[in-house]
Amino acid sequence: MSPRNKPRLHERRPGFAWPLIAFGVLLLVAAAFLLTRPGDTGGTPQIAVDQQAIDYGYVKFGETREFTFTVTNAGDGALRFKEKPYIEILEGC
Repeated sequence: MSPRNKPRLHERRPGFAWPLIAFGVLLLVAAAFLLTRPGDTGGTPQIAVDQQAIDYGYVKFGETREFTFTVTNAGDGALRFKEKPYIEILEGC
């Protein structure tokens, strides 16, 4: 058998796997984007606290005081925190 008539063992077939893989990855990315996106509530959230400042007065060392405040959503959209809420404690003179 001459080299011209020899059957080819490793013929390259037209590849269709790469377009399918690319399409699958594109679908996964689109699904991840749609599922992790926050829902559209159609409104604007607005945080409201019933007290802007709390005066403890004079507190002796070792003495404890308690207070309560209420945080509400005064807006018409869903109120979500991206990070932990921050509370600042200021010491007076």
